Parts: sequence; structure tokens; C-alpha cells
Amino acid sequence: MTHISRLSRRAFTAGALTTAASTAVLGKGALAQVAETPESPIGPFYPSSYRGETDADFTRLAGHAERAAGQVIEVMGRVLDARGNPIVGAQLDIWQANTHGRYAHPQDPAVMPLDPHFQGFGRITTGSDGSWHLTTVKPGSYDSPIGWRTPHIHMDVTGVDSRKIVQMYFPEDEKMNARDELLRALGGAAPASVASALGDHRYKWDIVLIES
Repeated sequence: MTHISRLSRRAFTAGALTTAASTAVLGKGALAQVAETPESPIGPFYPSSYRGETDADFTRLAGHAERAAGQVIEVMGRVLDARGNPIVGAQLDIWQANTHGRYAHPQDPAVMPLDPHFQGFGRITTGSDGSWHLTTVKPGSYDSPIGWRTPHIHMDVTGVDSRKIVQMYFPEDEKMNARDELLRALGGAAPASVASALGDHRYKWDIVLIES
């Protein structure tokens, strides 16, 4: 894409963290706006040279009899525009740490173990209703050069004419979330980055982009 370098500079800058769009009625017959998902830094562990599987099940790899270690979870949602309309064919690049809190990335200095059965990266395209679905394991928390990181999942989301780096957090980790500097930096927009629990280790999280 022609704007990747511009995006990378923006995404790595603290000033790239945006606030949620205010809820407002656009006029007679128009749909009300929904809260925009706030942007977060891309981080140092984006798997730019990834050569493995990229399907929507991080817990199983072809040719591996064992499943990835950790609590298996399902995450689902939709990609929407500011009026709540689904964005069909949006692309989500998704990556995360394994259950031990380590990324399969050469720059991750963590001493926690790698999991040879964990995929760690995937690419999903939204359906006709803007929906997406991921099977994975809940990522572990970890210490980083920028401070404590609560469990989270990274996503690089590309719509029709917009792109955004976002991070999804878990509702049951309230105390750990309060310690996470990146989540706290979102201020009043932070709740839009926390998924909803559906029970049975299932979560729902809609991603809202501002499309022109």
C-alpha cells in the first residue's frame, strides 16, 4: 500500500492515540454515529516476515498432533463504519503473544517459552455482514520496556479507504488493565478497546473505522 510508511510513523508515535468519536445524530433519516475504535501503536512484534499458516485458528497447526498450550478462546465481531454499517471485505491482520506472554518474533527479549504448536498470526477477511471470527488462546501478560502489558490482541485493520492499528483487551482483567500504560493512555476512549464477554471463553468486539 502506498501509505504504509506514513501509517508506521503515525502508529509508532504516542500522539497517534486517538479519542473516540462522539455519539451524535447526523440529521433527519441518518443513522447515529457509533464510537470509533481508538488507535494504538503497532508495537515492535508485528510479524512482517511471517511465513507460517495464516488461517483463523491459532490453536492448531498442520502436521501437529498437539494443540497450542493455554485456554482456548473464541473472539468474534464486525468491522463497521461510523454509522454502524458493515464493512464488507475488510482485512484484519492479527497477532498476539502466546499463553506464556511471548511472541514468536526474533526481537522479543522475553525468557518465557515459545509454543511450537501456536500459530500467533492470522489474516481474516470480513464477510457480507462485516463479521469475523478467531479461535486462539488467551495471551499472557508480560513486562516490556514501556511497562506492564495486560493480555491483549493486536489487529491491523484495513477497510475500503482507511486503515487502523488497534488492540483488544479482556473484560475480566480489570486490575491488570488498570496497570497497562497504553490502555490508560486512551483515556475516555479506553472502554471501546475492551471486548464484551459472551461466556464459555467467548468474546465479542466490534471495530469501528472512519471511512470517507
